[in-house]
Parts: sequence; structure tokens; C-alpha cells
Amino acid sequence: MSAISSYLTQHQSHILADLELLAKAESPSHDKAAVDACGQVLQKLFMEHLGAKAEVFPQTEYGDHLAFDIGNGSQHTLILGHFDTVWDVGRLTLRQEDGKLFGPGVLDMKGGLVQAIWAVKALKELNLLGDRHIRFLCNADEELGSPSSRPIIEEQAKHYQQVLVAEPTTASGALKTGRKGTGRFYVHIKGRAAHAGNNPEDGISAIQEMSYQIQYLHSLNAPQNGTTVNVGIVSGGSKINVVAEEANLSIDVRVTKLDEAERIHQTIYGSIAKLDGIKLTVTGGMVRPPMERNAASAGLMAKAQDAANALGFEVTDAAVGGGSDGNFTAAMGIPTLDGLGSTGAGPHAEYEHINIADMAPRSALLAELITRL
Repeated sequence: MSAISSYLTQHQSHILADLELLAKAESPSHDKAAVDACGQVLQKLFMEHLGAKAEVFPQTEYGDHLAFDIGNGSQHTLILGHFDTVWDVGRLTLRQEDGKLFGPGVLDMKGGLVQAIWAVKALKELNLLGDRHIRFLCNADEELGSPSSRPIIEEQAKHYQQVLVAEPTTASGALKTGRKGTGRFYVHIKGRAAHAGNNPEDGISAIQEMSYQIQYLHSLNAPQNGTTVNVGIVSGGSKINVVAEEANLSIDVRVTKLDEAERIHQTIYGSIAKLDGIKLTVTGGMVRPPMERNAASAGLMAKAQDAANALGFEVTDAAVGGGSDGNFTAAMGIPTLDGLGSTGAGPHAEYEHINIADMAPRSALLAELITRL
């Protein structure tokens, strides 16, 4: 057993206790006060374990983003992680069962943050940090698409040689070298109201047009290219006896390639109404570019495989449908490896959980990877 693995195994109960503490500080993305309170807990963990004081990026609408620096060497590594969750306060309870920890955000992704803190703590305590500078960038709006933190991430990342993302692994334990890009588009349909009984011919139904647009948008699905288009929310009309004057569509888009993202963007913005007199207004766009597997990510993955082998297990990589902040840095051409957090299942599901026994080994994997950078 390596010195890193031994150290973290000895501290597994402490790692778990830290995660429970952080998870109890519930932090739904839209609740700034709750997210900032969670940020205070996170700052205490960094100070206690790494002696690192936060650089705070204050926000008005979202929680404040935090950064922490460890070491001052010439090898620069950025670790990304978010501490907001999708769960409203009180929606889930924290509990242990059958070797698993269930609770809000334990997998996505407070477990990964705690494991990353302990990975760097192990390096520091064992004098293995070497000529390295590690910066943690912890944002508070990732579950919303990182609207306020994206510019911070992109500005910070350009100063680092690689980016490691402490998001959870896949359900099978694989790391992530590919992620779909995500888009959110909105179509407003304006028709003309009229009495549905007395003079329906004077109206132009936005709901009828909506039905045509839904069929058109779903026809853009191209699974052979990894492209999905889904109309997830619809609304329209005002009263049952009125020809609908307005309707709205909310559309989720996922793509695996940058050129496909551009094609879908242009196609949706080029939508044409089928009914005369209808006005279509399209807003929104791509929220995250796709993370495409490339030589740079493959190189990091090879080092991760070597690190896992040294710890006595194997890791594989995969491409997944969901996006993360690693999409931004990968699109900038910075070597990026994702999925270095907790193992488990159910992100965004009521049964969200981590595998407790994997916390120390996966923390050791991240630490061993850093020593190979």
C-alpha cells in the first residue's frame, strides 16, 4: 500500500465526517443565503486541513464563489468543484445504509470536494506536494449552468497547465474524458386572439403553431451524431374559449461536437412559422460547449490509469451526456480530466448516494495523479 493510500485509509472516518458536515449545510443554487452559509463551512474545512484562506468572488444574485491556493511551485494545477445542489432545503435527509451515504449533494458533488481536499492534504502532510501550486476554484452556480462563474473559470484556467474536475464518476466508476455540450433555447410564439365560438376565423392559434414547432424541433434529433433535442416545457393560451394568442417552448439541446452545436443553433434560430401571421421569437443558446476527447485528455487519463494501477485497481474513461465546468476549460484547449470525485449513483435523484468504502481510494487516486503531473 502506498504512503498516500495508507494515510487516507487511516483517515477514512474523518473524510466521511467532513462530508456529512458539508452536506448538512444544504445549498440549493437559488438560495444565496444557504449557499453562502455552505461556503462558510467549506472555508473552515480548507483552513483546518490546508491552512488556506479563501479568495472570495462576491455575487449579488448567486452564492459567492471561492478559490483556495496551496503551494507556490512552478507546476500549476486547477481543481474545479461546485458546492451548490439541486435540492431544496429539507427535501432529502442524510443517512447511512448498506455502506452508502444518502443525502443532498453527497455525490454531486460535495463528496468530490471533500475527497479533493483530503487528497491535497495527504500530499502536504507526506511532503509530496513538491514544486506545485494547486488552486481550488469552488463555484456556487454550476447547477444553473454557471452563469456568473463561467467568466471566472475561463479567466483563471488559462493560467494553469491542467484542470482536474472533482465531479462524480460514472455509475460504473469510470472517469470522464467526454461530455456533451448543453444548450437551452426558448421559443415565444405570438398569434392573434379571438372568440373561439363567435369568430374563431379572426384568430391565429399560437397553440396550433406550437404543435408544428414541437414536431419540427424533435425532427432535429440526430442520435447517430450524438445530438438530442427535447422540448421539455410548453405553455400557452389564456382561456378555454379564446383562440390562443401566445405560447412558449423551452428546449434542451445536447451535442458532442462543436460544429454540431453551431448547426443546431443556426437551425433553431432559423425556425419559420407554418401559419400566416405568426411571429416566432427565439432566445437562448448553448450554455456549455462540448468536451471532446482529445490527445490532451487522453494523456491525463493515461496518468490516472497509472495512478490507479499503483493503488491496485483499474480505471476506465467514458463520454457522458451531462455537462460540467470542465466543458469550458476543455473547449479552451486546456488538458482537462473529469469524474475524479466520488463513486455512487443517483445524481439529481432522490436516491443520490456515494459508496463510503471508495472515498479513501478515490481520494488517493486524485493525489497519486497529481504526483504524476
